[in-house]
Amino acid sequence: MELTIFLKGILIGFAMAVPVGPMGIMCIRKTLTEGRLRGLIIGLGAGTADLLYCSVAAFGLTIISNTLFNQRLWIRLIGGALLFFLGIRTFRAQPADPNIPVNSSGILRSYLTTVFLTLTNPLTIFSFLAVFAALGLGNGLSYFSAAALVVGVFFGSCSWFLLISSGAILFKKKLDLTGLRWVNKIAGILIIISGVIAIVSLL
Repeated sequence: MELTIFLKGILIGFAMAVPVGPMGIMCIRKTLTEGRLRGLIIGLGAGTADLLYCSVAAFGLTIISNTLFNQRLWIRLIGGALLFFLGIRTFRAQPADPNIPVNSSGILRSYLTTVFLTLTNPLTIFSFLAVFAALGLGNGLSYFSAAALVVGVFFGSCSWFLLISSGAILFKKKLDLTGLRWVNKIAGILIIISGVIAIVSLL
């Protein structure tokens, strides 16, 4: 039974990650401008945040979910503002020469930033709850089954980011510095728009 729940978790995690939001844009942009490892770090950060929110939903931690829901306005406001400034920073960033090896420093910062930004959408918990209910996973899960579900969601989410980073790497060799500069500008604009939408949705 746990194997079936684990596989359902992979499906849920993959499906929840598929809509290309700001984290997907960041993953593609990091892969194109800084290499596959940076793109995968973004995916790992997003997967970790999904794991945390999925854990709250799967283990029935209602105190945490209710607190996050009650504070959702401030959480999303902070997240939207951070996305806005991240978008400006991305738009203004100068790409590194693709022929120069990328420095591995800053990986932990990229990971933690992604986790934090993904966590600024507390409504994700209720999306997981709705999907769990639709698939008959809403109630009666043992701790072991809930753990299998959570791990499955994590792997599913990370699998999507692995897929899009692998796809992006195919185009990396075709981009010169001018192309990479345009990648930064387009990604920056899209992230800014995501931040503005997050803030406007609160009005």
